[in-house]
Amino acid sequence: MTWTARVLTLFPAMFPGPLGASLAGRALEQGLWHLAVRDIRDFAEGRHRQVDDTPFGGGAGMVMRPDVVDRALQAVAVEGEPALYLTPRGRPLTQGLVRELAAGSGLSLLCGRYEGVDERVLEKHRLVEVSIGDYVLSGGELAALVLIDAVVRLLPGVMGNQASSEEESFGPGFDGLLLEHPHYTRPALWEGRAVPEVLLQGNHAAIRRWRQAEAERITRERRPDLWTGFCEKTRSTPRTGKSRAQD
Repeated sequence: MTWTARVLTLFPAMFPGPLGASLAGRALEQGLWHLAVRDIRDFAEGRHRQVDDTPFGGGAGMVMRPDVVDRALQAVAVEGEPALYLTPRGRPLTQGLVRELAAGSGLSLLCGRYEGVDERVLEKHRLVEVSIGDYVLSGGELAALVLIDAVVRLLPGVMGNQASSEEESFGPGFDGLLLEHPHYTRPALWEGRAVPEVLLQGNHAAIRRWRQAEAERITRERRPDLWTGFCEKTRSTPRTGKSRAQD
């Protein structure tokens, strides 16, 4: 069964967008994954096909109606597959969650607009609320594009070298908690800046140790939250600032 992303949106023209280019685009053309986009307005009734209304209790903005969203979800969502709602209040999108979604057969994504979606329809369909960051976008479409791209690149056959996903930030090669090490290519000397000598010597064991140490250093300096989790996972202490590779 081909992994399928089913997207509910008020702006279907935003898809496939960047998903039609590069790795995701080639994989889409090759049939390695499928994209199904539906306009939520198709499920609205009346001459004006209204999808939103004023919020109970007052306040600025409009809220997407539960009856319209309910009909859309019933038509699109597949039983047994996760249904997600993109919202800043959701659980963070992590590489661990991305791997879980890539292991399934597909998912449904609800892209909200205005002030959001009526809470009752979220409860009825038990939508998993997911956030791509602590900021607010105009709608869920860009978040959906981000999530789909992150998942698609992990699907079988999409990446030319599957090892690439093992050794990148949050990959299993770095315990799922470390940021990626630096990368270098030719020329070996550029504007007075040299490539680290260890990368030029062909000693693969030494290169692995250097990459691990650099991944730990960068994570410690830039993401202390991840570093603390890494130390707890590896039964180290975050107080020393010493990398595991230096032991």
